[in-house]
Amino acid sequence: MTLQVEEFRKDYERVVKGMYGLSVEEASPFQLYNALGAYVKSFAGEHWSRTKTEYEKKQVKQLYYFSMEFLPGRMLKSNLLNLGILDVVREGIEDIGLDFHSIVQAEEDPALGNGGLGRLASCFMDSIASLGIPGSGSGIRYRYGLFQQRFIDGHQVEVPDNWLRNGNVWEVRKENKAVNVRFGGQVYMAEQKGRLIPVYENTRTILAVPYDTAMIGYQNELVNNLRLWSAEIPPEDYVHYSSISAQQEVNQLTEVLYPDDSNYEGRILRLRQEYFLCSAGIQSIVRYYKKLQLPLTMIAEKVAIHINDTHPALCIPEFIRILIDEEQLTWEQAWESCKKVMSYTNHTIMQEAMEKWPIEMLKAEVPRIYQIIEEINRRHIEKKLPLYGEELTYQTAIIREGVVNMAHMAIIGSHSVNGVAQLHTTILKNEVLKPFYEMYPTRFNNKTNGITQRRWLQLANEELTQLIDEKIGTAWKKKPSELTILKGFVNEDETLKQLEDVKLRNKKRFARYVKEKMDITIDPNAIFDVQIKRLHAYKRQLLNALHIISRYLEIKENPNAAIQPRVFIFGAKAAPSYLYAKQIIKLINAIAELVNNDPDVGDKLKVVFVENYGVTLAELIIPAADVSEQISLASKEASGTSNMKLMANGALTVATLDGANVEIRNYVGEENIFLFGLTSQEVYEYYENGTYSSRQIFESNPRLIKVLNTLIDGTIPDIQEEGRVIFDSLVQYNDEYFVLKDFEEYISVQREVDELYQDKQAWYRKSLWNIANSGPFSADFTIMRYADEIWKIDSQMPEIELS
Repeated sequence: MTLQVEEFRKDYERVVKGMYGLSVEEASPFQLYNALGAYVKSFAGEHWSRTKTEYEKKQVKQLYYFSMEFLPGRMLKSNLLNLGILDVVREGIEDIGLDFHSIVQAEEDPALGNGGLGRLASCFMDSIASLGIPGSGSGIRYRYGLFQQRFIDGHQVEVPDNWLRNGNVWEVRKENKAVNVRFGGQVYMAEQKGRLIPVYENTRTILAVPYDTAMIGYQNELVNNLRLWSAEIPPEDYVHYSSISAQQEVNQLTEVLYPDDSNYEGRILRLRQEYFLCSAGIQSIVRYYKKLQLPLTMIAEKVAIHINDTHPALCIPEFIRILIDEEQLTWEQAWESCKKVMSYTNHTIMQEAMEKWPIEMLKAEVPRIYQIIEEINRRHIEKKLPLYGEELTYQTAIIREGVVNMAHMAIIGSHSVNGVAQLHTTILKNEVLKPFYEMYPTRFNNKTNGITQRRWLQLANEELTQLIDEKIGTAWKKKPSELTILKGFVNEDETLKQLEDVKLRNKKRFARYVKEKMDITIDPNAIFDVQIKRLHAYKRQLLNALHIISRYLEIKENPNAAIQPRVFIFGAKAAPSYLYAKQIIKLINAIAELVNNDPDVGDKLKVVFVENYGVTLAELIIPAADVSEQISLASKEASGTSNMKLMANGALTVATLDGANVEIRNYVGEENIFLFGLTSQEVYEYYENGTYSSRQIFESNPRLIKVLNTLIDGTIPDIQEEGRVIFDSLVQYNDEYFVLKDFEEYISVQREVDELYQDKQAWYRKSLWNIANSGPFSADFTIMRYADEIWKIDSQMPEIELS
């Protein structure tokens, strides 16, 4: 459908008047945004309805992607881009005399995810629709997002993220698709007509109401669905929820993403959330499948369910429950269908991040589900014992030592288990999940994560997009592998200068933001050194901080020495109960306070820690970045995706050989990335031989002594408690993430960064080379491999080959 500017103007003015009784000149930025959102939704509505009808009529196999997190970012520009009307709408808005940017800024940035996991899920939703793959997302409609981060005296303070206070123009409430989810009580089995059926007593029923959001494919007239579930009191049950505490229990269920699980009540709430999502989603899927009037034993031919990390692993027993309790299939039929339908992505290497639930908690909250898990576990042990012996069989048991291992259940109940980078998958097979790999070698596979260039280049960096279009045409927008053609321009001086100019304008844009929001003046000609990700000890923001202290001390010792100016930019939230991560935030903010106000330092060194990092801020920071910090301890980061976003925008990567950094190195070559630090193999050798001594490293390195002493000698003000805790973690408690071991190499590689930046032509040659090699990290390619190798789902776009 072609849209003309004049046609849009008339339609838009009519929508504003119809919604608010105001002219466009009188309406507020939010009203203008809301009206534009309503217009876009109606524009896409026909495609949305037709897509759904076509899927049903053709009885195509569909994917259902379950995730506790979706981090979509602002959707207005993304939807306009994917509909192919962004330029027309922007021109029409500006012709009216309105500011398009202020309308875009009026949209909330919903924090319905914690970081990479949720952003990946949203990139995948975009790619699934853009590739024409029939698929839906299933998640929770959190009333409040993760939290809004504020800094008070350098400390992180969490403020509720009330993203729904003005409603959400993109969602459609579907109360006619609501389902009941049952919690608590007691369950016993009774015989009825020759079958055992569950009898429930004293249960609590909660209504799961879906809110659907259109997932618009990139200029292909296909619209998929993201379904987020909200908890409500069932109308027929109001009498049971008459007390305020009972009502609060229902409201709590979908109130907050990741409730504080440092206490028992928080863990119960998190378990309830996970079952609520799984039960509502699976019920919805089975109800849809039954409309096709096909035998339930054939469900795997029409349905693929993907478990994104362990949080939705309860999909497996819930699927079994519905098939045997409600649809009267035999256990064997239900179990075979389950394995064919389910697939699982593992997103972590660290055992502590693989969820485990106390048996008593599951028995109390979801008693029938626990009975089914017990039966899955009993049958698993019975079947595997004679084949693999006691040691291996019991290592893979779902129920062990008083807890239910969700990752074990996800593996046993699925036909596919994938890691998210080559190194990650190798470590899963050889270390973390080795017993399962021995038992199910054909289930394990790798699907390296990806990002959508539509958001991270076309929307976030319009000037770079325009430059690429001028050089190689626009085919790369649908075939990201075409970016490799840019390699032909790496020795062309004019192109390198144009790339430098684009980067400088993006840096000036971010500098204006920093001045306006933080009252810090930063020099766009300095190196912008960026580390943006969750604050976690293994991601080693602390190593970055120690490098900053080292540079600061060098400047103080010799204020007149020539030094390459650098701005260190951080964006990170710490989990509310993660005290050590919050202490690192306080340290970085204290360092910023010190160096940004020291006249000896001037513009040679600045530290900027942006508040409330999220998708919208990432879209501002990433195009401005010169250096991408990917410095996690090798073997700890499953993949990373900020590394891919920054690479695609021309930042050069400082990296350990961890996660997808390994594959980035393979594509760009060692000469176009700054590598340092232990390898994963060396880390595991330290674990095995137990010879690591951080104190020995500390005591033998004069530079390190000076740097670490600043944590406890008053050099850095106002960190008495935090400085001592961090110092002790590194020296007394043997430095869990080998920060001190990698420190010297990190300092050395940062000198190489400084030296290269002196030669702008050489720098931008490497920058362009990184952009040219970023195509393989498109989420489109990742999703093609999922669809072809795991889900076995065909694209509805005949020109796209899933291979």
